[in-house]
Amino acid sequence: MPSMENEGSNVSRAEEIKNQANEAFKAHKYGQAIDLYTQAIELNSQNAVYWANRSFAHTKLEEYGSAIQDATKAIEVDPKYSKGYYRRGAAYLAMGKFKEALKDFQQVKRICPNDPDATKKLKECEKAVMKLKFEEAISVPESERHSVADSIDYHTIDVEPQYSGARIEGDVVTLDFVKKMMDDFKNQKCLHKRYAFQIVLQMREMLRALPSLVDINVPDGCLLTVCGDVHGQFYDLINIFELNGLPSEENPYLFNGDFVDRGSFSVEVILTLFAFKCMCPSAIYLARGNHESKSMNKIYGFEGEVRSKLSETFVELFAEVFCCLPLAHVINQKVFFVHGGLFSVDGVKLSDIRAIDRFCEPPEEGLMCEILWSDPQPYPGRGPSKRGVGLSFGGDVTKRFLQDNNLDLVVRSHEVKDEGYEIEHDGKLITVFSAPNYCDQMGNKGAFIRFEAPDLKPNIVTFSAVPHPDVKPMAYANNFLRMFQ
Repeated sequence: MPSMENEGSNVSRAEEIKNQANEAFKAHKYGQAIDLYTQAIELNSQNAVYWANRSFAHTKLEEYGSAIQDATKAIEVDPKYSKGYYRRGAAYLAMGKFKEALKDFQQVKRICPNDPDATKKLKECEKAVMKLKFEEAISVPESERHSVADSIDYHTIDVEPQYSGARIEGDVVTLDFVKKMMDDFKNQKCLHKRYAFQIVLQMREMLRALPSLVDINVPDGCLLTVCGDVHGQFYDLINIFELNGLPSEENPYLFNGDFVDRGSFSVEVILTLFAFKCMCPSAIYLARGNHESKSMNKIYGFEGEVRSKLSETFVELFAEVFCCLPLAHVINQKVFFVHGGLFSVDGVKLSDIRAIDRFCEPPEEGLMCEILWSDPQPYPGRGPSKRGVGLSFGGDVTKRFLQDNNLDLVVRSHEVKDEGYEIEHDGKLITVFSAPNYCDQMGNKGAFIRFEAPDLKPNIVTFSAVPHPDVKPMAYANNFLRMFQ
């Protein structure tokens, strides 16, 4: 049994470590803060503040499952500690679980009846839940739903004579048009709705015809450049093209999901990527990420941005087109690309992925969910996801998947990395993330990977963030969620 003296020294040492963790948190070093809070908890697990603080650090890293676990532990240690409910409510909110969040904010209000901040957040949460209930009440069953695309004829939309932006002549998207559009976007000018409709509707037709797993052939001596999450960071996307050349048949790209949300130039990013695909389908390949979904776009800014820069009709149209994006790509039958990761069961074959009916919002379990949400872990086997969706999978899982499908390498995105990339699982898995200084605060580099046939050895290029106009990340996001950032 530990002596009183030992216990006392553990408590004071834990407090010192917590203070170091708080400093790391303030410096946006959230991973380091988590490690330090963990050390403090190991010395004194009966302090609810440590659990709640670690929960907040997990939230900053988008590890909402872990954030909920830690906040729940804070509540168990001290059921009257309002921060525990507050942190858990914020994590539920970030996952779009408004009803669960509401219960926690109601508890915060009970504990702190005179706290104006708690009152404000509770009111906002009640409003969000009411809106959700209303949307559920008026929603049409999937089987009876008509495509919004059927009601749009862009040919009938007039372009005002004073419009000086990029124009598509006839039905063909040209390189000159795309360059002019990108220049306009750089100067914070909008594309006329007529041309935006034309691009997005052409994309819909093109994507609907593709399989859920797309095979890409890279001839010997040719290259494919692979980018990870861009997250609405348009000026960093332009920088990628300046460093590595514009997409073309001779210089093709694969963008591995999460084009939108968080960054406040998501409309510019998605229209640019879609326009290149319309210009030359083999110049650019696009995979779905977990943020190409209604539930994420509603919370993390894209929906609000589309409403502000385009219109309500575009909100529906983008949601529909995102459901058409392929889920996976394979180059030369050797390298496998998905946004998130691998599966909760062994034995998944490429034919199983080809057979996924992807034309829907992402489900909460199954192959499609795991492709979009899963993360690698450093130890073998499988474990629960830190995010609360999908799973964590070890190097043995990666190795078996590659062997079963006669593949050499898995490339995925989905996670911010300090250097823009990370090589794991004995070199068999690479994460690539292409949004440098993510959310204007993470201080990370971005990266892209060049694969040259026939050997397809990954050549990784890293880059730093470039300046952008003073529009903050999440500027168009749900007001309610911005309170917690």
